[in-house]
Amino acid sequence: MRKTNNERLLQRIAALAEVGAIDGGGVCRLALTAEDKLGRDLVVQWMEELNLNISIDAIGNVVGIRAGTLDCPPVMMGSHIDTVRTGGRYDGNLGVLAGLEVIESLNEANIQTKHPVAVAFFSNEEGSRFAPDMMGSLVYQGDLNLEKAYSTIGIDGSTVKENLEVIGYKGDNSVGNNQLHAFLELHIEQGPVLEHEGIQIGAVTGVQGIRWIEFNIQGVSNHAGTTPMHLRHNAGLAAMQIVNFGHELTNRFPNQLVTVGLFEQKPNLVNVIPNHVKFTMDLRNTDKEYLDAAVQMLLTFASQVAEDAGLMLQHHDLANFDPVCFDPRIVNRIEQMANIQGLKVKKMPSGAGHDAQIISRMCPAGMIFVPSVAGLSHNVEEFTESKDIEVGANLLLNMVYELANGKIIEE
Repeated sequence: MRKTNNERLLQRIAALAEVGAIDGGGVCRLALTAEDKLGRDLVVQWMEELNLNISIDAIGNVVGIRAGTLDCPPVMMGSHIDTVRTGGRYDGNLGVLAGLEVIESLNEANIQTKHPVAVAFFSNEEGSRFAPDMMGSLVYQGDLNLEKAYSTIGIDGSTVKENLEVIGYKGDNSVGNNQLHAFLELHIEQGPVLEHEGIQIGAVTGVQGIRWIEFNIQGVSNHAGTTPMHLRHNAGLAAMQIVNFGHELTNRFPNQLVTVGLFEQKPNLVNVIPNHVKFTMDLRNTDKEYLDAAVQMLLTFASQVAEDAGLMLQHHDLANFDPVCFDPRIVNRIEQMANIQGLKVKKMPSGAGHDAQIISRMCPAGMIFVPSVAGLSHNVEEFTESKDIEVGANLLLNMVYELANGKIIEE
């Protein structure tokens, strides 16, 4: 089995983690900020040192390509380098930097491949500053209109287009007309399953469907002591009823997950009935029928609560992704190759969204998971053991070698 240089990979991970470093060992590189620009510049510098053909498209996705012996679509590795506000050094970054390490290992061994081999990092994967998440890969794949993405307003009131221009990553390459032979993403699990079960590799079968919904409820502020309960138009109470119902849905549908991530109410005073509440609900399921049914029940319940209380209710989707199944040929070969290397492997779905689920709409795709210590991610204490990074990168290298030489996926 071919091997990567793990020390070099760890050095790059550490160097990128210094860009936007925060207390506790974490990283804050929100998409299209000054910190994101510095991170991008560093990764582009590494691409240049590997003599890759680098392109930047109109949404800021960056792709570096190592030529193959044939003029044909590349095998792409990739992920993202933007983070949440209190992120770690591995989420997304591992997939990009392991891709660079794969290419450098091929160069050192003087190994030629028939297909070109590419590594990419996609813009705004996290969605923490601009919704939806996976924005860059959605535009790259063609399912999100570029102008709509450009006009997206972030949490600070500025637009995607404005920030791309400020950081100098509004590229010239067109979007939505790309061709790939296959796509692979190495990623930390971001959950506790692999570590808990003593397993080294996750052969990812697919990604849960995701629905992000933002609710806005408008009521009437009034005195907490003088307004009878039956005469109130309490936006806060209605919001809590909807939230509670959302959590009840996890008992009605198998594998259903519900999370309230944002909750803001006004005027937010101890003795005043709330007149406005904005909150989000994140619903996920591996089964589309269950997810659709849960969403419909939630919206019906919310409308009834608002009507009964004399409130105005508005809601809209922030993200809407159907469940995705990865190419079984790639999933099975990841499992086989891990077994050949004597690694414990588990076929498993991903609970988080990833660029690979978007790219899977245009070519055969798959993902490799390595364990997250204590299951932590989106956390400054996010950590993956060096030995697990090494086996994941080695597996990525050997999978890419086979894919880029016409194996696994028929020519």
